[in-house]
Amino acid sequence: MVLKAELHCHIEGAASPALVEAQARKYGADVSSFIRDGAYCWRDFTTFLIAYDRAASLFRTAEDYALLAETHLTELARQGAIYSEFFTSPDHAERAGLSPQAYTEGLGEGIARAKRAAGIEARMIVTGVRHFGPEAVEKAARFAVTCGHPLVTGFGVAGDERVGHPRDFVRAFDIAREAGLGITIHAGEFGGADSVEAALDHLRPSRIGHGVRAIEQPDLLRRIAEEGIVLEVCPVSNIVLKVFPDFARHPFLQLRAAGCRLTLNSDDPPHFRTRLAREYEVAAEHFGLREAALLALTRTAVEAAFVDEETRAALLARIEAGS
Repeated sequence: MVLKAELHCHIEGAASPALVEAQARKYGADVSSFIRDGAYCWRDFTTFLIAYDRAASLFRTAEDYALLAETHLTELARQGAIYSEFFTSPDHAERAGLSPQAYTEGLGEGIARAKRAAGIEARMIVTGVRHFGPEAVEKAARFAVTCGHPLVTGFGVAGDERVGHPRDFVRAFDIAREAGLGITIHAGEFGGADSVEAALDHLRPSRIGHGVRAIEQPDLLRRIAEEGIVLEVCPVSNIVLKVFPDFARHPFLQLRAAGCRLTLNSDDPPHFRTRLAREYEVAAEHFGLREAALLALTRTAVEAAFVDEETRAALLARIEAGS
């Protein structure tokens, strides 16, 4: 089994339908509008966001979130993952009636449980939601730098890329960067190459979430390669959400040939009927990558991870040892 690492997964979006249904029974909620026959159902990106938010609303206590993180990470470990970063959303916590601090502590407890049980290492990236506006994103950044949790090591922005412009979030990212947090931002998924370019110009991230639409602009591709920007690519998500029509027309191989540093990620796995192992399978089956090339993607993810150097060295040693 190829060892794996993931940098791009939304923790609420990682909740399986079965777990969400159990939470619904706990709280007496009806999930029939977005879960049918044991699977999430939605029609387009807008209805996906609605389903995502409704599922997230059923995690309401620190223990709920500990269970979610533990379940997600132990499942990843079964797939051969040795490292995971996931996006957290203080906004979702508050909308569910939970303080961001309790939310983060709960997730941290789940990470600790999974590490004890399965040996997987994990970190949290606090995200602002761009369609909630610049003030909400700045509030998320301030929380990220003041929460004091040792496993919060990054900051980013997620949400509807069609809303707002990277310049709107400059202050939020400055706050996070000045505090030493790693910087990533979703761009180049539903926004074109100009979205990626604007993110690089205004927010100076070391990683871009998705970034695949950069293929539309050769000069931008060269810039990404020359600056060593890591792209958090989510192939199955891109096809399910119709960013590209099929794997044959996905630009993964062109991005790789251009010298871009790439990683494989599952995004919101049960919503897209995927998991991290499947992303690696897709890369093998549709992109023709052999084991050495797949392991190189894992190595890139660890090299780009928002971790201390001691942890990074230990993870790289595990890759070299194959365990």
